[in-house]
Amino acid sequence: MSLGDYYPVLVQLSLACSAGVVILIFSHIFGQRSQSTEIKDSAYECGMLAEGSGHARFAVKFYVTAMLFILFDLEVVFLIPWVLVFRDFMVSNISILTPMLFFIFVLTFGLVYELKKGALEWEK
Repeated sequence: MSLGDYYPVLVQLSLACSAGVVILIFSHIFGQRSQSTEIKDSAYECGMLAEGSGHARFAVKFYVTAMLFILFDLEVVFLIPWVLVFRDFMVSNISILTPMLFFIFVLTFGLVYELKKGALEWEK
C-alpha cells in the first residue's frame, strides 16, 4: 500500500475537523451572549415557570434494561462478521458452525435466564 491510498481518509478527517471548527467559530460569533438571568437559566415549560427539581430520579429497572440491551446488541455485532465470512470458511473447508452455534446457545441461555429472573418485567 502506498501513501496515496490513505488520501481519501485524510480528506475526510480534514473535512470533519474543519466542519467542527467552523461550527464552533460561527457559534461564538453569532450565538447569544451569556446574560445570566433567572428566566434564561430555567427550563422552558410551555411559557410557565418551572416547578420542582430539574433532575428526576430513575428506577433501577431502566438501567438494567439498558445494560441488557447493550449486552445483547454487542453480541449481535459479533454475529455480523461471522455471517460475512461464513462462505469463505466453507470454501476453505474450515468449520466454524459449531463454535457459532455454541455462542448462540450461550446467548439464548442468558436470555432465558434473564426472563426467568424477571429482569425484563416492568410490573415488579
